[in-house]
Amino acid sequence: MDIESIKQRFGIIGNSPLLNRAIDIARQVAPTDLTVLVTGESGTGKEFFPQIIHYLSPRKHGPYIAVNCGAIPEGTIDSELFGHEKGSFTGALDSRKGYFEVVDGGTIFLDEVAELPLSTQVRLLRVLETGEFIRVGSSKVLKTDVRVVAATNIDVHAAIEKGKFRQDLYYRLNSVPIIIPPLRERKEDIYLLFRKFALDFAEKYRMPPIQLDDEAQQMLINYRWPGNIRQLKNITEQISIIEQDRLVTAQILAKYLPDPHHHDLPVLYHKEFLSSQEISERDLLYKVLFEMKKDINDLKKLVFEIINQNGITQEMKQNNAPIINKLVRDYKDDPGFIAKSSPFEDVHYEVAGKIDEPIIEPEVIDDSLSLQKKEIELIKRALAKHNGKRKGAAAELGISERTLYRKIKEFNLE
Repeated sequence: MDIESIKQRFGIIGNSPLLNRAIDIARQVAPTDLTVLVTGESGTGKEFFPQIIHYLSPRKHGPYIAVNCGAIPEGTIDSELFGHEKGSFTGALDSRKGYFEVVDGGTIFLDEVAELPLSTQVRLLRVLETGEFIRVGSSKVLKTDVRVVAATNIDVHAAIEKGKFRQDLYYRLNSVPIIIPPLRERKEDIYLLFRKFALDFAEKYRMPPIQLDDEAQQMLINYRWPGNIRQLKNITEQISIIEQDRLVTAQILAKYLPDPHHHDLPVLYHKEFLSSQEISERDLLYKVLFEMKKDINDLKKLVFEIINQNGITQEMKQNNAPIINKLVRDYKDDPGFIAKSSPFEDVHYEVAGKIDEPIIEPEVIDDSLSLQKKEIELIKRALAKHNGKRKGAAAELGISERTLYRKIKEFNLE
């Protein structure tokens, strides 16, 4: 079966060379019994490729089952995959076959395989290498003949480095890799997919299909689509239902596309992290540095506000010319501090032009703002605010109680 026939059979839309390459690899590996690992971002359509492989394989008349490994609780995943014996755990009222036993002679698709617990990964590796497994609560070795196709949307190499995924299992699963390209690398397919979804929703909701003008088409194609095909389909459905005008302009489309340039400010730590392990001293130092920077910026702002309100005397200009010139250069283009009527422009040119002293960078002034002193000050303020209660003070500082206790001992703040 050629690539175009496979696309028609499974409803795959697109002419991207990267997409065609992935389909071609699936077509070639299908007649074998090699395990396949399908990788790609969420929403790219990874679930079609195990079906292609099964349909084009000698096992096509055998059973096929798709298992979402991330959706099964860790305590029951072994039972689901390999079965269990009666009484092997609470609630095991009868013996039960697992997926590997049920799908004997067919194909099993393990979606989100990187979510498997390490103990289950050991069992899976044995099945892949020997075809043998043991039910939960049993000592009898069973055999199965199953073709395994796995998929994941995470960086497996990073998971291996963190100890969350077995390296030997990765190499066993990755006999043949298939990489599904994200939608942003299939720009030529984006509008084709949009038109297909628009027609489908028009038929589903019994309304004329929506269309895009030229500018909206370009916006659609240039968008990054972090959610890939799933996101494109959802947005197409939203527009089809909500918009009365069937011709969608760029202004209308922009309302449905999240701003790609908007990012939340980075955080140093999360509440979940606080409950699981201790914050490192580096994170506390970051917090101290941010506090110092904020204090310095507030001080600068206060100085400029005083200068704006009271002006600058000639004596101040002469005694502090280098510093004033430096501050003016830093802020003269900032509309938040400098207005057209501000004395800064006058000060800048007068100081630069009438004082014989050249404009030089000010010397660094040692304000004795040591990190340790700042850290002690923050801890004292937090303890005072929470009436000496360490739990509240630790939460205020963004550190664990254990770290706060150690700091109190270290700085003798009892």
